[in-house]
Amino acid sequence: MPERGLLSMEEIQIATIGSFCSNEACEDYNKVNHGNVIKSGKTDKGVQRYLCKTCKKSFTETKGTMFYRCRHTEDEIVECMSMLGDRNSLAAIHRIKGIKEETVMKWLEKASDHVEQFKLLVRKKKLSRVQFDALWTYVYHKGEKKAELKKMQEELFGVEKP
Repeated sequence: MPERGLLSMEEIQIATIGSFCSNEACEDYNKVNHGNVIKSGKTDKGVQRYLCKTCKKSFTETKGTMFYRCRHTEDEIVECMSMLGDRNSLAAIHRIKGIKEETVMKWLEKASDHVEQFKLLVRKKKLSRVQFDALWTYVYHKGEKKAELKKMQEELFGVEKP
């Protein structure tokens, strides 16, 4: 019997995207399994799209994740991140995968904002410990080294004159 105010593991349920509307202006906002959210096709990349019948707003299953509004697949993004973990340069990733250096840098910034989710993805993809450590160091320090990141961008792409 759990202590008063605490839930047992059987009582804890995690709401998944698509089981509630996340639009704060909707009258059914955050009401789980209320029946107002239905599947509404998929994006070009195969990401499930949902529609709230109450507020008529649509959203994808990636909302609130590091993959939200990304035009590349989750596998492509994770593969590029693992290439960084293997100490490939941004230029090498561009040559090999055809993905712009700026795009990979944006993914790094997103990964630094979603570190916990990123760690789960890395585990799911079964990257080696060395890759994981290198990625963790690379992503973790991107948030601390904004000045270095800006300097690197300026070196790669030039300085914009005001």
